[in-house]
Amino acid sequence: MKMRSYWMVASETEARIEPREVDVPEPGPTQMLVRVRAAGLNRGEFIIGGLTKAGSAKPLGIEGAGEVVKVGSQVRRFAPGARVMGRFPGAMAEYVLAEEGQTMAVPESLSWEEAGALPTTYMVAHDMLVLQGGLKAGGWLLVTGVTSGVGVASLQIAKALGARVIGTSGSQAKLDKLAPLGLDVPVCARTGFQPQVMDATGGAGVNLVVNNVGGSVFAEAVRCLAFEGRLATVGYVDNVLKAEIDLQALHAKRLVLFGVSQKMTSPAQKAEGTRLFAEQMLPLAAAGQLRPLVDRVFPFEQMQAARAHMEANAHVGKIVLAA
Repeated sequence: MKMRSYWMVASETEARIEPREVDVPEPGPTQMLVRVRAAGLNRGEFIIGGLTKAGSAKPLGIEGAGEVVKVGSQVRRFAPGARVMGRFPGAMAEYVLAEEGQTMAVPESLSWEEAGALPTTYMVAHDMLVLQGGLKAGGWLLVTGVTSGVGVASLQIAKALGARVIGTSGSQAKLDKLAPLGLDVPVCARTGFQPQVMDATGGAGVNLVVNNVGGSVFAEAVRCLAFEGRLATVGYVDNVLKAEIDLQALHAKRLVLFGVSQKMTSPAQKAEGTRLFAEQMLPLAAAGQLRPLVDRVFPFEQMQAARAHMEANAHVGKIVLAA
């Protein structure tokens, strides 16, 4: 049996999407075959050197949601017909294999499109804010590029924790769309945001920075940190991969700099992250406190149009491909 899928074929200068007809895979003992209903686009897959290596060809997609069709011999938590979501490599296809340990049940309150947009961005935000960031009620969070998928997820989780959020964007119109989500201090600037941050925090700085942008704002983000502040690096859409570090500030203010990539984590680490997210965050999603902001949904056949919409930088939140 054949299925339609999308592949990313990367050269040194171009990341090209290629539709392919491939065999429907068979699940291994700990896997499930999932009929994909929706999958979220993630910018990192389209950046050569990010999630995509030059000279490689691989199935496209890293997250999705759908119905379980078939389960492996060791799968116990899910049965055929179950609604599931997770970080599913190769999710831009009609069917995908899902590891049971990295799979979550879809809350009844979420649509397929919302479920397909949730796993990667919200699990990354949970890692940054809760597991590594230690953000507390009453604390301050700064998100550069707050209108991105990870930015919106970080905003929602921070507000659910009782924290206050400063968000930057080059577009006031995009920032305005986040007012209903509780953005406390919108800053319409791509750089030069330190004065507004320090003013909002009474000169103390923020407890945590989520850097979606990259090296061009890294030094300024460090300057925005409070004593014992933390800085999470999650993206580099500016393609600036190096930045100066103020060692005196790092030393004197007892700062922590960390990343959140899943590229080198083991299956056991991925499974543990999934378990913690399901335990700590899914109840909030079920209650409506965490709900992906879906900018636009494209039919499966319109992958190229979906990519063009993403690269036009006009969206707020997530772009989804739906079957």
